[in-house]
Amino acid sequence: MGNTETHGAKLPNFAPQFDFMRLWLIFFGLAVSVVACSPNNVREDVSLDKYFQDNKVTGCFGLFDNGQGDFIVSNTKQFRDSTFLPASTFKVVNSLIGLESGIVKDDSTVIPWDGVVRRVPEWNQDLSMYRAFRYSAVPWFQELARRIGKENMQRWLDTLGYARRYTRTPIGTIDTFWLDNTIKVTPDEQLGLVKKLYFDQLPFQHRTMEIVRRMMLMEDNANYQLSYKTGWEHAENGDNIAWVIGWIEENKHPYFFVLQIRLAAGRTDIPQVRMEILKKCLKQLGFMEGKR
Repeated sequence: MGNTETHGAKLPNFAPQFDFMRLWLIFFGLAVSVVACSPNNVREDVSLDKYFQDNKVTGCFGLFDNGQGDFIVSNTKQFRDSTFLPASTFKVVNSLIGLESGIVKDDSTVIPWDGVVRRVPEWNQDLSMYRAFRYSAVPWFQELARRIGKENMQRWLDTLGYARRYTRTPIGTIDTFWLDNTIKVTPDEQLGLVKKLYFDQLPFQHRTMEIVRRMMLMEDNANYQLSYKTGWEHAENGDNIAWVIGWIEENKHPYFFVLQIRLAAGRTDIPQVRMEILKKCLKQLGFMEGKR
């Protein structure tokens, strides 16, 4: 969250993989978006709505059981059809493109702090890619986007079909387009992204996707492994838009989820609220105890 800038020292440019992988994608007809919401496999669970109401937010939640092909959703129409800026969930795509293009070698690559003091203390230091991802360091990933370049970034987004379901808007300013409402995604598109990332079905090398999956693993215990990326920014009217996208694994079986919420302008409890809603939805559906 926040439109700030950083300028680090130039990193070595490793051999890009874009052209080959793009042809591979086109040949096999892959795309990010997964049309998981079909009449045959969707169950709308209105009992999940109470977690949104209790926190005075609107939004939607969807969970896909890949093994059974079942989809549990709250607010199906919004999940499938409404679009929102991706905010810091775009760090998933940004990381994939940066790694695949050779802009960063791996998640140990450091971009030096530019010396500008920003509101999040953890951002005000030299950061490796891994730590920048975990801290959701906006300036670090803005610098990565600048190094990727507008033309290369646009080609990748077009190839992936990311944020392209309802619009073909060009990305605009290279280091803010995912923060300033230039591009928008549906929750269903976000679910398609994380599902294909998990199964190595995106047009990137296995190594690239494995690094991003490793960065996304936030909780790992005997009962479950929870991998996700959060996002938080503002809609055109000033409302807060927040996300959590990822998957939970229990007994080596993945379940993919997307939570999207909208909160009134001025609220500052977004980080707590989004994780509270996510975990209450997951617990109600029987997760987080290792019994699935």
